[in-house]
Amino acid sequence: MSTSGSFEHFLKDQQASQRPLWRESFVGLDWLALRASPVYYGLGVPRGDGSAVIVVPGFLGTDVYLQELYQWLRRIGYRPYMSQIGWNAECIDTLVDRLKTTVNRAQSETRRKVHLIGHSLGGVLSRSAAAQCIDDVSSVITLGSPFRGIRSHPLVLAAGERVRERIRRQHDELPPDCYTGYCECAAVTAVQNGLPKSIQQTSIFTKSDGVVDWRVCVSDDSSTNFEVKGTHVGLVFNGSVYGLIATRLRSSRDASK
Repeated sequence: MSTSGSFEHFLKDQQASQRPLWRESFVGLDWLALRASPVYYGLGVPRGDGSAVIVVPGFLGTDVYLQELYQWLRRIGYRPYMSQIGWNAECIDTLVDRLKTTVNRAQSETRRKVHLIGHSLGGVLSRSAAAQCIDDVSSVITLGSPFRGIRSHPLVLAAGERVRERIRRQHDELPPDCYTGYCECAAVTAVQNGLPKSIQQTSIFTKSDGVVDWRVCVSDDSSTNFEVKGTHVGLVFNGSVYGLIATRLRSSRDASK
């Protein structure tokens, strides 16, 4: 039985989307603009309450490139955690199991519900873990995350297929649909079923995304969708995104009172 309060139609097939990949070369501008923003220094944003916030990397990434976001969350008063999932190029079920371990640890150490912030594929993992750890999660914030299905630039799809082939070579016991939207594992099923009403969701996206089609990164509930300007990669170095994160984390806290 689904406990979803926000079911989104999930597209199981993967299709190429002719995204403006060249725009991702401007990620450095996002990084520079962040440094010039008062938000980066914790000015004019709601302060945290010491609760745990787990940051989750995107496809082919590791926790390393999220250090900027991690340190900023600490500056504004949260207790950040790295996802500890390793390289995001593995069976989705395996990655979500690792993330669930981090969720359980963060909840145990802080004695309160945790928040998840996932970039790109990391947001898909975050939604899956949250749907399976309902009692431990307060909110999920996704940054350019295709949680409604894979509609990506052809080069990204090709990279995904290479990862899938490697997974199958290393794990003969995995089902044939592993690393696709047709997989029936617990992780993919949880994404398809959506999030329960008890978990606040936030979908941050950019229409100039050069990697994924922004239309698979938004919810049917328009009040939870927030558009920003910038690149896909730069969503983790974007002052507007940081401001939204602070506001939505505070909103989640207020809603739980």
